[in-house]
Amino acid sequence: MELFAVPDLPEIRAGDDLAALIDERVDLRADDVVVVASTVVSKAEGRTRDLADFPPSPRAREIADRLESIAGEEKDPRFAQAVLEESTELVMEAPFLLTATRFGHIGVNAGIDRSNVPGGDLLLLPERPAESAERIREGLPADRVVVSDTCGRPFRHGQRGVAIGWAGMPAARDWRGEADRDGREMGVTVQNVVDELASAANLVAGEGAGGTPVVVVRDWAFGDHEGSDAHFRDVEGDFVRQALRDWEYEA
Repeated sequence: MELFAVPDLPEIRAGDDLAALIDERVDLRADDVVVVASTVVSKAEGRTRDLADFPPSPRAREIADRLESIAGEEKDPRFAQAVLEESTELVMEAPFLLTATRFGHIGVNAGIDRSNVPGGDLLLLPERPAESAERIREGLPADRVVVSDTCGRPFRHGQRGVAIGWAGMPAARDWRGEADRDGREMGVTVQNVVDELASAANLVAGEGAGGTPVVVVRDWAFGDHEGSDAHFRDVEGDFVRQALRDWEYEA
């Protein structure tokens, strides 16, 4: 397959038609996958906020004070309030905030970004990324769209691209019931292709000030597999999340 960034996209503002801006700059095919960074989706959807929009509650002040004592540097309780308001659960409260968003994603600080946010202090994640992906898809010749973000993974250093929304394709290939090279039936393998596409696209898009937040994946095929939209683990089957609920940080 081939991956390439969509060139010359302008700084995205609230109300911009992302699909139109993409379509003007690249000749898309119906079977392309368009991977769009959540930052530009959020900007187009007006998800920029100021810290002043989040007057801190006593709970936010308590969280900020604890993190400040751990880190040895000042923590803004207004930011803690923003994280609380964008989360359904604090999975971990120290030494950092690991949260569950309303749409099921687990990440640090509810995915709130403080980099590359012209006109505000904070950039919140899209409220419903799957719906965002569908809206973008409806305006493009390409049939498949993934909204990506970057976040850390357990047991690994650094961040990688992950999918937080998708449209026009299943989230995963289900290999269960198929045979391996030795003829054994596979019983557990479900390949999360939207995460893999998001991660591959992130290698092309890059980080920081690169300004290439949209990547086209060409000549990739889902293949003759059963599809699955299972992506975010249910709490009942997420044993790491359950364990973290009972874990307490000790300095």
